[in-house]
Amino acid sequence: MPSPSTPLRLAVLGSGRGTNLQSILDAIDQGTLAAQVVCVISDVPDALILERARRHHIPAFHISAAPFKSKLEGPAETAYIRTLKEHGADTIALAGFMRIIKTGLLAAFPGRILNIHPALLPSFPGAQSWKQALDHGAKITGCTVHLVDAGTDTGPIIIQRAVPVLADDTPESLHARIQEQEHLAYPEALRLFATTRIQIEGRRVRLLPPS
Repeated sequence: MPSPSTPLRLAVLGSGRGTNLQSILDAIDQGTLAAQVVCVISDVPDALILERARRHHIPAFHISAAPFKSKLEGPAETAYIRTLKEHGADTIALAGFMRIIKTGLLAAFPGRILNIHPALLPSFPGAQSWKQALDHGAKITGCTVHLVDAGTDTGPIIIQRAVPVLADDTPESLHARIQEQEHLAYPEALRLFATTRIQIEGRRVRLLPPS
């Protein structure tokens, strides 16, 4: 694990617009996150996250995950690991990466893969969790940054931020407010990683006081 004085060498994996990537880059530029984004990879050839990375002069790659529709495994997983290693990544941030991570990538970066999920886990795992919360009649939802394990949205929780569900919310309005909190939570979780201020005890993540 990097020392507290060594910036994280982050790789970001995403399938969409890359707004969480932007929040990470903004935190780096503002000097509040000791990290360098060394590469960005997407399973979608025209994903906006790739264009966002290129505008910041970050190596950006489309690597197909075919033939699988919802997981990263087999030769595609090998190609991802090779690219991540070639660019010297030590920490992986999943930012809207719509693939289930399998054992090969988990073994290549043990305890160093983070994900952000738009719900207060363990409630509403899986896809479109903001719509799940709204359909279920939840009064509070939010977002969770967690470590990735072999399950789906089941890893130890690092940070959560709550978002009230309003009476007139639509799926779109609720999702937009959750994303506002995601853009604060992800840099904060990575900041804890960069300063080695987390300690994992079973399923619990203890936040240590600043040294």
